[in-house]
Amino acid sequence: MIVYGIPNCDTVKRARTWLTEHGQAFDFHDFKKAGVPPAEASSWLAEFGWEKVVNRSGTTWRKLDDAARAGVVDSPSAAALMQAQPSVIKRPIVRWVDGSLTLGFSADAFSEKLQA
Repeated sequence: MIVYGIPNCDTVKRARTWLTEHGQAFDFHDFKKAGVPPAEASSWLAEFGWEKVVNRSGTTWRKLDDAARAGVVDSPSAAALMQAQPSVIKRPIVRWVDGSLTLGFSADAFSEKLQA
């Protein structure tokens, strides 16, 4: 299992804590240190759509200039922004042992994944 995110994100912290408390081993991929893997980013965009993967209510998005925000109109433009500004990605993204993906953290959703 791989948890993708940034370590100082409160939602990522909650997800990591929840997984640890439930005895789940996982690798953590820090966007800030290791970057955004292009192949993974493509799979996230295909799975969820760019509108859900790009966090348009977050601080990073709000700090972008109008032209940068207006330029994100599809998956390729979202992927380019995700590479340049990894903090714009909604997080955490978890690639579960079975290869499936989840976006964000919900204790209920994580419990369902473990019971599946």
